[in-house]
Amino acid sequence: MQFGIFTVGDVTPDPTTGRTPTEGERIKAMVTIALKAEEVGLDVFATGEHHNPPFVPSSPTTMLGYIAARTERLILSTATTLITTNDPVKIAEDYAMLQHLSGGRVDLIMGRGNTGPVYPWFGQDIRMGIPLAVENYALLHRLWREDVVDWEGRFRTPLQGFTSTPRPLDGVPPFVWHGSIRSPEIAEQAAYYGDGFFANNIFWPKEHYQRLIALYRQRYAHYGHGTPEQAIVGLGGQVFMRKNSQDAVREFRPYFDNAPVYGHGPSLEDFMEQTPLTVGSPQQVIDRTLTFREHFGDYQRQLFLMDHAGLPLKTVLEQLDILGEEVVPVLRAEFAKDRPDTVPDAPTHAALVAARD
Repeated sequence: MQFGIFTVGDVTPDPTTGRTPTEGERIKAMVTIALKAEEVGLDVFATGEHHNPPFVPSSPTTMLGYIAARTERLILSTATTLITTNDPVKIAEDYAMLQHLSGGRVDLIMGRGNTGPVYPWFGQDIRMGIPLAVENYALLHRLWREDVVDWEGRFRTPLQGFTSTPRPLDGVPPFVWHGSIRSPEIAEQAAYYGDGFFANNIFWPKEHYQRLIALYRQRYAHYGHGTPEQAIVGLGGQVFMRKNSQDAVREFRPYFDNAPVYGHGPSLEDFMEQTPLTVGSPQQVIDRTLTFREHFGDYQRQLFLMDHAGLPLKTVLEQLDILGEEVVPVLRAEFAKDRPDTVPDAPTHAALVAARD
């Protein structure tokens, strides 16, 4: 399994001090967090893509390219690449370039995003979200696998004899996960192509994600890619830890209450009960995360949201120390126990090249 972190890149006031970081400070903090992730032994750093305040990661390839130059092992991913409002040609070229610069340490989570106004900003209609996701990815899939593409669709100008450059590293495109919070159509899309399916797993009870993942596994097998157990599944999650659970709850509460994503809603206790959010001791985080296999089956990637809601950089780095030193080593060992040999490992560029050859 791969373990890592993802960021949504929000610029949020610290509710305990009232101070809001500048955009520059937040961007640099995200880079520092990525470098720390590699230092503590995590496998993946993923950044979201947003084009509206209070978020700053509008150009994931710029950030990930910079991080690639400063890391050696870390897999660089997106927590969302907006397949609906980005041109598939530009996605094909940008991420193939990042593949070459990073030595293959890149993959993508395709998604529609959760910000409705972004559609008209980029000349699209939100009511066409699912058709855009289907058509744009169909084109992207071909651009990475065919040297010359003729294309005519509904949402962009036709292509005649087009070759995207650079070509994918070693002739193998970046691995793609299709991310969804709620849409069975996206689970179906992931299954059709034999790609990965990433369930956000931050909002909503486990039963909701169980249905989505079960559908994906069933349809993955239907399309002949393998057994349901061989489907490639990733999960999100969010944790906050201190040695004593009472200290964790007391420290995190003001950040939770004012978070731009879920603040001013249910209480922290209710949210922890109804969603995978875990605030407590490292052992509580271990125990809760291990239940994910019981709910969703063996899976390949676990990402945690660690830097949301105005948490100061110092606190986030402390959280990463705990995650890397006390939590992930135990999770690696426990998830490896009784894992069937038929369950595939998490995809990497080297593994994809080997499989092709």
